[in-house]
Amino acid sequence: MAEISAAMVKELREKTGSGIMDCKKALKESDGDVAQALDFLRKKGLAAAAKRSARATSEGTVMSYIHMGGKIGVMVEVNCETDFVAKNEDFQAFAKDVAMHIAAVNPAGLAPEDIPEEVVAKEREIYRERALEQGKPENIVDKIVEGQVQKFYKDSCLMSQAYVKNPQITIEDYTKEVIGKMGENIRVRRFVRYQLGE
Repeated sequence: MAEISAAMVKELREKTGSGIMDCKKALKESDGDVAQALDFLRKKGLAAAAKRSARATSEGTVMSYIHMGGKIGVMVEVNCETDFVAKNEDFQAFAKDVAMHIAAVNPAGLAPEDIPEEVVAKEREIYRERALEQGKPENIVDKIVEGQVQKFYKDSCLMSQAYVKNPQITIEDYTKEVIGKMGENIRVRRFVRYQLGE
């Protein structure tokens, strides 16, 4: 069993914001391997986030972000459970990160149900024509179209998009990490993005 030093606990705390006892336990579970301990804490945070997802979120912040010298502007509402967390630096940083992501990536909505049906119908039509032009058999065209529509949702909906600052995770994953860190349910409720001339 590896010796768990105070320096190792401090390093893990700085990387994750987790409590001392949680960091010690994670290091013990991973036999002193900091990378494994990080994974352990991340999984624990995601599990805790899942439990919190049903709790009411009536506090929060509206964050604005202006990009490209005033050419793109975003306002996003992010909710949490308490005013205490709403004023927390990490929560505010999360809201700012989400606003910056929206400015950069221009999602069509939060989730599939936010995307107008006529937009989805147009996408289906394009995918169908493309599949038929490629000579795909009629009986599998519907499956191809459905797969393309699911990919369209994944790429177009904020919560399933790869986070611009860390493409290894989605905005939903990032939200769950912050939920684990804050100990409260957090929800991106709505956003609006303005681009000059649009």
